[in-house]
Amino acid sequence: MPSRPEADDPRLGDVSEGRILQAILTRTAPAAHTLVGPGDDAAVIATPSGSVVATTDTLVHGPDFRLAWSSGYDLGWKAAAVNLADVAAMGARPTALLVALAVPRDLRLSFVERLADGFREACAALAPGCAVVGGDLTVSDVLTIAVTALGDLEGRAPVTRDGARPGDVVAVAGELGNAAHGLAVLFGRFRDGDAPVPVDVAKLAAGESAALAAQLRPSPPIGLGAVAATAGATAMMDISDGLALDARRMAAASGVTIALDRAALGTDPERAIAGGEDHALLATFPEGMLPPGFRVIGRVIPSADEDLLCDGLPVDISGWDPYRDWDSVSG
Repeated sequence: MPSRPEADDPRLGDVSEGRILQAILTRTAPAAHTLVGPGDDAAVIATPSGSVVATTDTLVHGPDFRLAWSSGYDLGWKAAAVNLADVAAMGARPTALLVALAVPRDLRLSFVERLADGFREACAALAPGCAVVGGDLTVSDVLTIAVTALGDLEGRAPVTRDGARPGDVVAVAGELGNAAHGLAVLFGRFRDGDAPVPVDVAKLAAGESAALAAQLRPSPPIGLGAVAATAGATAMMDISDGLALDARRMAAASGVTIALDRAALGTDPERAIAGGEDHALLATFPEGMLPPGFRVIGRVIPSADEDLLCDGLPVDISGWDPYRDWDSVSG
């Protein structure tokens, strides 16, 4: 997007809260279930099923992203996507987002405009009918984006992580390992010493553009959460901390062992197992009930000494930890 003259793109510290909010709210779209939208003390969201799925996630400059690598649009998209995935993992359809922003005074107004664009377009692409319906705005030295997502189960029971049973197949919808690949590209290729530098697309090799997109602007299969629930999923969760850690969590909650098939994990099984921030959907289904969009990667077996096996062997991978796998350098 072409840069605007500074006179038309003031720093946030030089304009009123009202102007900032107007810049954001003029970019939001109506949500299908909104009865009262932005502009009042609180939004009012219809809940046709009588129950609400709610989740929250926060992105903080430092442990979660770098402004040298992510645009405002990227951050709006990603903040929406990671929260929509949690709603989908319960078998619900997302209905609304509430966004709280803590922004540094020296950011430009265009940054929050593009942030709002990212939220709007992520919702339109991943969860049509869902939109930002309200939130909060404050000042901080550290850019922080906190999102609460709401969803509707449409009369279905929630799909929790504790329902996997021996004999179920283990399946995934979405890609595994691409986000970790993208992060490796960023840390390995686009830093000057410890400081991050902007991505030079001319330096990207084959496949690296897709990997960066998976990290900076993920597209989880949000609609397949409801599909899985309708098809009879016995357990489901969002893979945000890597397949190894999240599969262990599902196995421990269900009192079973999950046995993965390495050959089903693609061309880079190590990265598929260890990589974080995929936001794919991990689910278990009774034999013969796998819906379109999911692929089998293993089976549920009775509880053994290990929660997680791959080709019959224990998996010695701890999983994704942003405070370990990102560094503390700003930029």
